[in-house]
Amino acid sequence: MVELSSGIAGAYCTRLLADGGAEVVKVESPRGDPLRSWSASGAAIPPGDDGALFSFLAGAKRSVVADPGVDEGVDLTDRLLAAADAVVWSAGSALAESEPFTPAAVHRRHPHLTVLAVTPFGLDGPWRDRPATEFTLQAWSGGIVGLGRGAPDRAPVYVGGQVGEYLAGVYASAALLTARHDQLKGAPGQLLDLSMLETQILCLTYYPVTYFEMLGRPWRDARRRTVPGVARAKDGLVDLGCGTAQQWFDLCAMVGHPEWIDEDSPLSITEQANIHADDIYAWVESNTVDDIRELATAFRIPNAPVANGANVTSLDHFRERGSFVCNPRGGFAQPGHPYRMHPVHLRPPQPAPRLGEHTANYRSAELARRPAPTGTATGLPLSGIRVLDMTTFWAGPCCTHFLAMLGAEVIHVESTRRPDGTRLIAGVPISESQWWEKSPIFAALNTNKKGLTLDLQSPRGQELLRRLIASCDVIAENFTPRVLDQIGLDFATVQFIKPDAILLRMPGFGLDGPWRDNPAFAYVIESAAGVSWMTGYPDQPPFEPYSIGDPNAGLHALNGLLLALEHRRRTGRGLLVEAAMVDGALSITAEQVIEYTAYGALLERAGNRGPTAAPQNLYRSADIDEFGRPDSWVAIAVATDEQWKGLAGALGSPSWATDPALSTVAGRRERHDLIDERLAAWCEHRSRDAIVATLWDAGVPVAKVLQPHRQTDIDQLAVRGFFEDVDHPVNGPARLSTVPIRFSAGPRRFHTRHAPLLGQHNHELLTGLGLSDAEIAGLEADGIIGRTPTMYSAT
Repeated sequence: MVELSSGIAGAYCTRLLADGGAEVVKVESPRGDPLRSWSASGAAIPPGDDGALFSFLAGAKRSVVADPGVDEGVDLTDRLLAAADAVVWSAGSALAESEPFTPAAVHRRHPHLTVLAVTPFGLDGPWRDRPATEFTLQAWSGGIVGLGRGAPDRAPVYVGGQVGEYLAGVYASAALLTARHDQLKGAPGQLLDLSMLETQILCLTYYPVTYFEMLGRPWRDARRRTVPGVARAKDGLVDLGCGTAQQWFDLCAMVGHPEWIDEDSPLSITEQANIHADDIYAWVESNTVDDIRELATAFRIPNAPVANGANVTSLDHFRERGSFVCNPRGGFAQPGHPYRMHPVHLRPPQPAPRLGEHTANYRSAELARRPAPTGTATGLPLSGIRVLDMTTFWAGPCCTHFLAMLGAEVIHVESTRRPDGTRLIAGVPISESQWWEKSPIFAALNTNKKGLTLDLQSPRGQELLRRLIASCDVIAENFTPRVLDQIGLDFATVQFIKPDAILLRMPGFGLDGPWRDNPAFAYVIESAAGVSWMTGYPDQPPFEPYSIGDPNAGLHALNGLLLALEHRRRTGRGLLVEAAMVDGALSITAEQVIEYTAYGALLERAGNRGPTAAPQNLYRSADIDEFGRPDSWVAIAVATDEQWKGLAGALGSPSWATDPALSTVAGRRERHDLIDERLAAWCEHRSRDAIVATLWDAGVPVAKVLQPHRQTDIDQLAVRGFFEDVDHPVNGPARLSTVPIRFSAGPRRFHTRHAPLLGQHNHELLTGLGLSDAEIAGLEADGIIGRTPTMYSAT
């Protein structure tokens, strides 16, 4: 692979592939990748040395220096591309932005090569050249306000850190591994066009367009703290969550107020918890973190300590699992791999290259050109792969959903006693006919799949499950580990049934360690890994993002699975892939532990400010929002001195903005309060449309802070076909999001079938196992299969 990218997204993509064994050649300008001199805390990087984050992201890669103004550099880069299988591209260097090395030019010149481009909005469309940052993309996505993050009397808050960059990187890696399936059959390389905005929509919001169109209401219309959420205990911060009604009832009992339990309450559990918030917080504050977590674990209430760069390596679970390793060049701590494999292992940590360390070697090497393509792309590169999908909720299904949209046959297994959890969380009254088919989340996450119900607690159901395994290439599950233990389905059993099958396991905290059997919802994963620590106001406890933990886990699991499929192609042997949710989360918060152990710097939340831009904040506009409130905001982020000049000009060049002290990022950061005050005054009398038009024309990254169900208002998404209309036999048509990558070879349409009705394909799939109509009818009579949740069979 050739890396022609700057920034975290491309670097993390190629880091994942290098860990899987790829040879990655990073082509840099003579000045080097800007990440070489980057530190989020502002730590001084000595001349000739590299920043710790670069050393983490560039491990095992090779570095070649090429000057786009020198023929020799251009020729060397072109020879590397001719000999490569794939290239990852993003803007940010003179070489990548020069005409011969734009994505389209490289794709035309090297038809064998898969070219993946990472851009804010995509390579085409009306917004393709608009400036953007991680912060403004979160605003456009709806991810800042979509889950009500923040206090109602203050600005909402973004998800801290640079999570969107990592999420784009893991999607990019999955896209390259997927396209490789066609490439290995002799098909031409593809141009893969990844939009970071679309990545954030998929990972920071919870299918809000589908939810709004199916149910006629937004997921949430106001900001309120999740209760308990992250709270102050006697000796620190602890996270407690109620993802289900039962967990709320158990919390009431745990804090000594069983009288709060009202199974017939018309209020949601979130609303009930907010009523009793003061009492709950008082109880938490009177107990220690360890005592609270011990009690919560006994009650099966999701819980976690709130990790940060200073304490995360000391947590017992991570120590016992060896979750952190030593960087071989810098000696600092860094997360281990986001997934583990057995019996083979991913590449151990390797040192990052010095700038240009391998230039001479590649300049003198005989680089063999890849042969010209002889086949044709199918548009469905994963066709022919059969997946037994026993996953539920969000993390697992979003992994298998990607497979289904790219051609795999995915069989989604539920039971009538325990349907997929996303069928149960839409708030549709059980008095409604077929209420379990009316979940927008299930509808959006499971298109193209086949639906099978099977009671896995019964011997007959387990026997049929084993027969299904014999016909599948992949078995995926995301239960707590004890569930598979109880039905005797471990990797040895899968191998006995089908030696080349891949077992993908997605436990919350891993298959071993003291937290192994703890319930793991996204919010506790986010707190345990440090994502929550960076999110919120500096004078209050953190907020859980409440969104990233699941899709991030699903995407990392997808990458591990695709690497395992490549291993199987080469060796004919199956693998166990352990993709713990928390390991994926530790990877996207790597900067915290790296900064602390390399420089002694504890990164902390700063509201809507951040290390990559100054000023960076949300500012209230003159608009009234759709709920009748003066709560409409814009996001502004100035990442460069040139953008600051553009902003000052757009404001009319007032004397305060043209002060030379503000011409540098250090000066602007020092006077951030003053800038915020003046920008707030400028914005409060203008509409969001006017602010965006003025600043975008001046080259300044800016965004409306969108309500997530208004994502369809973005013309750029319409041009790229990000949403597709899908009809459903119970719910009618609705728009569903697709994937954030456009594959030049297709598919042209990602959703080919609606999400399956409960047990919709029972007869087809069981007939395929050789069962007769009479046997299938007997299974239904015995409750082993069915089309209706058993506890509501009379509805």
